[in-house]
Amino acid sequence: MLQLPFIKENKDLVIARLAKKNIDATAMINDVISFDEDRKRIQTNLDNTLAESNALSKEIGNLYKSGEAQKANLLKEKTSQLKELSKELSETLTAKVEALKELLFKIPNVPHEIVPAGTTEADNEETFREGDIPKLYDGALPHWELAKKYDIIDFELGNKITGAGFPVYKGKGARLQRALIAYFLDKNIDTGYTEYQLPHLINEASGIGTGQLPDKEGQMYHVGEDNLYLIPTAEVPGTNIFRDVVLSESELPIAITGYTPCFRREAGSYGAHVRGLNRLHQFDKVEIIRVEHPRKSYDALVGMVDHVKGILQELKLPYKILRLCGGDTSFAAAITYDFEVFSTAQDRWLEVSSISNFETFQANRLKLRFKNAKGKNELAHTLNGSSLALPRVLAGILENYQTEEGIVIPEVLQPYTGFKIIN
Repeated sequence: MLQLPFIKENKDLVIARLAKKNIDATAMINDVISFDEDRKRIQTNLDNTLAESNALSKEIGNLYKSGEAQKANLLKEKTSQLKELSKELSETLTAKVEALKELLFKIPNVPHEIVPAGTTEADNEETFREGDIPKLYDGALPHWELAKKYDIIDFELGNKITGAGFPVYKGKGARLQRALIAYFLDKNIDTGYTEYQLPHLINEASGIGTGQLPDKEGQMYHVGEDNLYLIPTAEVPGTNIFRDVVLSESELPIAITGYTPCFRREAGSYGAHVRGLNRLHQFDKVEIIRVEHPRKSYDALVGMVDHVKGILQELKLPYKILRLCGGDTSFAAAITYDFEVFSTAQDRWLEVSSISNFETFQANRLKLRFKNAKGKNELAHTLNGSSLALPRVLAGILENYQTEEGIVIPEVLQPYTGFKIIN
């Protein structure tokens, strides 16, 4: 959530930057400022009414003490009127504050100045590319056919048990999946991240804290009886560890990592690009999350990008990095870098990681603050990224490492799998 003083002091900048997300925010921003003026006016009236009521109550007390009961009784009628008025003003103020908060919840984060304008993923900027695209043998297969050929992932069985988008990993496929999780976690821990095991269900306050609610209800699975949500990413429970927390400046930065299954409804997804592991309703992901001092968050963002680069270099997968345009940047992010791995058999790029800086947007919702050098509370910056999302990394490995003899396991993963080839 954007800070109200920032909106008021930078009205034109906020409107111009949100235009990069293809949002005409003029009416929303004007409404926020107008509602805040109304709130201040009501608050002033309430304060004055309460002050007058308190003064009268004191005067009535003095009149009784001095034996002027008749005069005091006449004033009591006035205090009753003031109390009724203060109750009405208080209720109006509460409603106005709630309405203002709801307005603020609807305003996306302002994109960073270097975020390019654009409407779709076609407008994203490529910032880096590395790795040679392997030449496959004649008759090379996409990963969903490889999965069936070697009996390592069963999409039909998952469909029988649950529905489309819930695959079952089997044998060496399950071991490769577990190896990737362990490898990603170890890489993150070696870089200084502390591992957490996190809940897979969140409450409404947690969804609001990181920006999934009220923006993305339709993308999450909801447990109605308990009003809980299955997590769409470990970012949500991980970042909410710090909800309503005031840190000391010496505690920054905080860096955590965790593996969780993730659940997304992906309503409306269809077509060839959702086949196999390309788009799932349940998938595994290892996440990295940082809480940073505002002056250091963009250095941290660079470090996170370099960290994921190192993992993909060790896996020897061809990849590229994109700086997302405004139209492709999420509601809560100020800037996002996507990593895409090339799928040789599909002849297309597959997103495997998004790394974002949310600046103070999430922290303001979370009330995540730190006490700065002057002893004042200041909002921290939050960042998170996939390190990495497994389905498309696994798809890339299956397709890019396939040979006529079988699927060779990347060397860095062999100590984790205990085998060198799937055949």
